[in-house]
Amino acid sequence: MNILVCISKVPDTTTKISFTDNNSKFNEAGVQFILNPYDEWYALVRAVEIRESLGGEVTVLNVGRADNEQIIRKALAIGADKAIRVDADPADAFYVARQIAEQARAGSYEMILLGKETIDYNGSILGGMVAELLDLPYISLASHLDVEGQTATLTRDIEGGKEVLQVTMPFVASAQKGMAEARIPNMRGIMMSKSKPLNVVPPVDIAPPTRIEAYQLPPEKGQVKLIAPDNMEELVRLLHEEAKAI
Repeated sequence: MNILVCISKVPDTTTKISFTDNNSKFNEAGVQFILNPYDEWYALVRAVEIRESLGGEVTVLNVGRADNEQIIRKALAIGADKAIRVDADPADAFYVARQIAEQARAGSYEMILLGKETIDYNGSILGGMVAELLDLPYISLASHLDVEGQTATLTRDIEGGKEVLQVTMPFVASAQKGMAEARIPNMRGIMMSKSKPLNVVPPVDIAPPTRIEAYQLPPEKGQVKLIAPDNMEELVRLLHEEAKAI
């Protein structure tokens, strides 16, 4: 079973966000970066579990510069067999999808997994783009994945229930909570990760179709108004006149 897992570097959730260059660039100074949790906890761990039960190989793929190698080595410590880094700045989602598709074509993977979204941009669009570029079936927001032969069975949580789908390999799927349980790299995995192959490749020469004009922080939260529990009339008035909630 030859599995490709796409991974991203994202700011830690405790990071205080700021911008530079007239609010057009994310300020990376002093920021702690981590492996995107949806890629790590669900897509990567499930890929490793499948490899452990059925054999094969798990490759992680990242689009980014040399400072991304710390999170790539963590993915290798969790259990990936090898890694590819496309040496380019991830300019936008389509640009990244093109880089992934190029590497996927060369690798003949039976499944391509990634997290449902990154925790910084929350776009949830990359998987669909990759599938379209490769002309492969795409299953989004999968919470369960089983494999039998060349057929995969995936479960998606939908409004009011669950949807179970079957797809013949190869395919692309994005993973969310429920796909697997997070793993903490052990010392043996960390030591082995240092000797696992990491192949750095040049990017496909394309122009990103979009550019960031500016970032904007959400407005600061206003003061909280406390209403006595026996003053329901005032609560209703505030919800109606100020909050416009009723």
